[in-house]
Amino acid sequence: MINYNPKDWFTYIFHFHKGDTILKLWPLMISVSIFSALVAFLELNVFKLSKSDYVSNIGMMHSLLGFVISMLLVFRTNTSYDRWWDGRKLLGGLTNVSRNFAMKIKALKLPEDDLRFFEYGIPKFAFAMKEHLREKKYFGKNSFLIEVKDGKHIPNQVASSMITRIYDLLRQGLISQEQLIILTNDVNQFTDICGGCERIKNTPIPYSYSAFIKKFIFIYVLTIPIGWVFSLGYYLVLIVPFILYVLASLELIAEEIEDPFGMDANDLPVDTICNNIEKHVEEILGND
Repeated sequence: MINYNPKDWFTYIFHFHKGDTILKLWPLMISVSIFSALVAFLELNVFKLSKSDYVSNIGMMHSLLGFVISMLLVFRTNTSYDRWWDGRKLLGGLTNVSRNFAMKIKALKLPEDDLRFFEYGIPKFAFAMKEHLREKKYFGKNSFLIEVKDGKHIPNQVASSMITRIYDLLRQGLISQEQLIILTNDVNQFTDICGGCERIKNTPIPYSYSAFIKKFIFIYVLTIPIGWVFSLGYYLVLIVPFILYVLASLELIAEEIEDPFGMDANDLPVDTICNNIEKHVEEILGND
């Protein structure tokens, strides 16, 4: 995720970052510019069409469809942002649950071995969930505190190890039934958060909807030179690529943020959040 000052206009107007859509779209923009120049040359110089010909009525189609495509892109962007913000709330919940769980463990005055187990296990769940959402095959190194098996759901394995340890504490008489219920509820929240993140990750925008918007934008832009050449002339060479940039950029941004757990420029700061969880848990459960 990019950290920036939203009040600093000029820096972002004249600075190009790897997250800028123009870096992805410039080959297509140049191609559309060449196509526009070719259409303008054929209509004005080869076929010598005039504004009175029927082909000029295509501009009316763009006026009618412009509202439709704008509504589609607004809906697309809002839907993707809702997924991004939902993911941020879930990661914020993971941070809060991790801190609260660590504080409760600290208050129980457990033996040193148990404290070290949860000091390792709580942040390990966060890191395991991060790697799981990014579909990475391997996650870190195993520890004698918690062993995980590759190929299985690693966050579930970590949560299962913590819940097993809690029941062991009950059998040893180190916690009461009431404390068991409270601690178990916290571990359940870990798995609930993981499930919520998986829901976002594994349920993308329907394919037909996404494909339709791309086709709509492509056809809309390619037909602009045909109808507007009589009004704009060879200025189409500059105007049509700009229209493509605006419309396609909204779709690209929506695509990027609808899966917010990756490593793109506009994705959530998952690595930072996991590192903060590790730091805060260590501060709470670390040796005084």
